[in-house]
Amino acid sequence: MGNVLLQYATVLMLTIFVGVEIIAKVPSILHTPLMSGSNAIHGVILVGAMLVLGSAHTTLEMVLGFLAVILATLNVVGGFVVTDRMLEMFKAKPKAPAAKSDEVAS
Repeated sequence: MGNVLLQYATVLMLTIFVGVEIIAKVPSILHTPLMSGSNAIHGVILVGAMLVLGSAHTTLEMVLGFLAVILATLNVVGGFVVTDRMLEMFKAKPKAPAAKSDEVAS
């Protein structure tokens, strides 16, 4: 049990280091497509969590499956919110209407 846990912890730490290195080297102009791609991946994770919840038999499995669905849903929704905010930064701002010359002269 302890050896398996150590292997899982090692894999987790390595993936964290690799993920930080990859994301740190991405230019800021590519963050929006990167977020969209990660949203698609998290959608697959959400489907997997629902499948796990659907095949749960014990109370612990049901609780963990439910938490997985909730967290995956929050991750997908949050990713789309961030992507939408980033895309809003690139939209042209509407121009203010010009004042009428008659009103200014009065």
